[in-house]
Amino acid sequence: MADFRMIGDTQINAVHRASCHCGGVVMELILPSGVENPRRCNCSMCRRRGAICASVPLANLKILQGEALLTLYQFNTRTAKHYFCKVCGIYTHHQRRSDPNLFAYNVGCLEGVNPFDLGEVPVSNGRNHVSDRK
Repeated sequence: MADFRMIGDTQINAVHRASCHCGGVVMELILPSGVENPRRCNCSMCRRRGAICASVPLANLKILQGEALLTLYQFNTRTAKHYFCKVCGIYTHHQRRSDPNLFAYNVGCLEGVNPFDLGEVPVSNGRNHVSDRK
């Protein structure tokens, strides 16, 4: 697994801030090992939003500002909880369906990070999620 303690010229701090585009929603992420396992997903939701995500335990993501600006979207099994800033529309994070003990966050929201600096990013197969199989 690659060590993403640096993305481009940005050092990923053990405690790193992230925000939406308008700055209304500000989060603090605990990332002791940097950005771990960045990925895209091909499920119907992720395919449309196009964000690169990485995950942290629920306790490692804290909303510092703008919690009232977050809007929740759920679909299909309604297990995953997708959060967006209702002012600027940016996807900030979601509670994962495959592991509800984790939040996935939008790597592009990390302060100072250009997600294009990650280069080629693996794609996970959310289109064929195990929870959808009969």
